[in-house]
Amino acid sequence: MSTVAITVGGDHRRVAIVLGTRPESIKLAGVIKLLGPGAVVVHTSQHHHRSLSGEVHRTLGLRDAQWEHLGIVDDRRGAQLGRAVAALDRVFTTTRPWSVIVQGDTTSAVAGALAANANDLPLVHVEAGLRSFDRRMPEEHNRVVIDHLADLCCAPTPLNRQNLVREGIDPARIAVTGNTVVEAVLSMLPPRPERHDLVRARGVVPGDYVLATLHRPENVDDPTALRGVLTALGSLPAPVVLPLHPRTAARVEQHGLTPLLGPLRVTNPLEYREMLAMAKECALLLTDSGGLQEEATVLRCPFVVVRRSTERPESEGTFGVRVPTAAELAPVARRWLADAKRRRAELRSLPSPFGDGTASRRVVDLLDSLLAARAAPGHSWSASTAPMT
Repeated sequence: MSTVAITVGGDHRRVAIVLGTRPESIKLAGVIKLLGPGAVVVHTSQHHHRSLSGEVHRTLGLRDAQWEHLGIVDDRRGAQLGRAVAALDRVFTTTRPWSVIVQGDTTSAVAGALAANANDLPLVHVEAGLRSFDRRMPEEHNRVVIDHLADLCCAPTPLNRQNLVREGIDPARIAVTGNTVVEAVLSMLPPRPERHDLVRARGVVPGDYVLATLHRPENVDDPTALRGVLTALGSLPAPVVLPLHPRTAARVEQHGLTPLLGPLRVTNPLEYREMLAMAKECALLLTDSGGLQEEATVLRCPFVVVRRSTERPESEGTFGVRVPTAAELAPVARRWLADAKRRRAELRSLPSPFGDGTASRRVVDLLDSLLAARAAPGHSWSASTAPMT
């Protein structure tokens, strides 16, 4: 992937990319690589646990970019947000980037958006327009705030664009780009022989196990809900591999539920390449992760989502199904396992609804066009007419 130097009149442009979690690093890797030395990556340390952040930038090959680590560690979301905005304000005042890019719906993303707005810097929101319409989710509030502050909303799908237009956001600020996760998966998925080696190293057989992930507050903070999900996983007629999120591990111990892990093959959180390998080769994925819902469509992996609501309905009814409570998980999972081979075969020819793997290039081209227009006297700009190569 060749880098793209964003310049006007020979003036090289530095672009600040704010992130703080592993999914953000993964989904912005393609954009960072394209920007090359022009990228200033500001890591808030929102994911301060090494197993979730750690060496992601090394694994993804993000060596050319300039990195700044803010070291903001706080378990309280409000305190973390306030400290992040203040720290980013100082960074932007010092570095004066030409623009700011944020991704998704994290505390780090909304902090980046607020700090960019305070410094009158053009804001690009990658993965704009996702809506669960569930105000109980903190992420839903973050998405709405970021989208309404953004100068460029990069919507992964036409449905995301419709959400933005319905909220009154100017269509000139919206472009459908696809989701950058597609190229991340395609570039990081190990070849089949390596995948099989990784699967067998976990003590299971390719195509004959369940991969489960669990971290959302609705599933792990309530002891009754957590007990229900773990009990359901332990009752399934196939081995269940459970990479244990630090938040989930803490809640299992706090609620005295450690014995329920006994029937499961519990591991530490997996490196991204291994996680993709395990998802690609499993019979069924059980998850509450939004990102894994997207990745499963690229991997052609059937899944069951355990959540009250989802901001990614595009894959429901084809690649997967959603169950709102733990009580429904076991019977639905058993039905999907019983039909796993047929479902896998049907998914092989089904395209992902999240794009063709060129989203990062589209984002960078749109950013180049936006900044060139802003540098021109009396500028006007529309995402719908911006040239993309």
